[in-house]
Amino acid sequence: MQRITITPNQTQDKQITLTSEQQHYLYRVLRLQKGDKFIAMDGIGKWWLSQLDNTNALILHQLTVETELSVAVTLMVALPKGNGFDDVVRCCTELGVTCIAPVISDRTLLKPSYQKLERWHRIAREAAEQSERTKIPQILEPVAFSKSVVSFTNFEKYICVARGDSPHLLHCLQNQDHQQVVIATGAEGGWTEKEIEIALQNGFKTASLGRRILRAVTAPIVVMSLISGVSEV
Repeated sequence: MQRITITPNQTQDKQITLTSEQQHYLYRVLRLQKGDKFIAMDGIGKWWLSQLDNTNALILHQLTVETELSVAVTLMVALPKGNGFDDVVRCCTELGVTCIAPVISDRTLLKPSYQKLERWHRIAREAAEQSERTKIPQILEPVAFSKSVVSFTNFEKYICVARGDSPHLLHCLQNQDHQQVVIATGAEGGWTEKEIEIALQNGFKTASLGRRILRAVTAPIVVMSLISGVSEV
């Protein structure tokens, strides 16, 4: 059944006021007709079985859906070059990330714009709809790594490094009982020694993603795959 995301203020008295864009998508793109059913989701945890009624929709009943991970995951991702971050947002949304915090590291080449942020929000929304999530992950505005790294309290915190003898992230995850975790992955070339030191000073622990060197786009997807496996088994 088709799914669309609505805002909470679109619902009132068992009725959904559809925007013109949503009407176009349902009627013209999906070829639905008056009386057809679809699923409306508010992106913060609620799903409703709904029925088209001209320019509005009727809420038939609320649905119980349990697709979220048992741990809230924030990815702190140093922005990769090109459009690689699009893939990070899409894939990590499908895998259950709660929040993505793009950061500008010493080796970041991309200069993000407001249009990029809007694009990432749209990608996250579409990926959440496709993967049957109940919540759309939050995409924060890009900030400097030094600013982002001090923002998280009451989190279990890891920074992924490619060299050295750090424990594998899978082992770390299997032995932590926090309900909130933040994991940082670097840009092309990884984190600088200075950045790792700043992270350690702010309560982060170093972790490894294995013996191979991963691309900046691959690393956060591997992180989410490991967390999904641990939290859903």
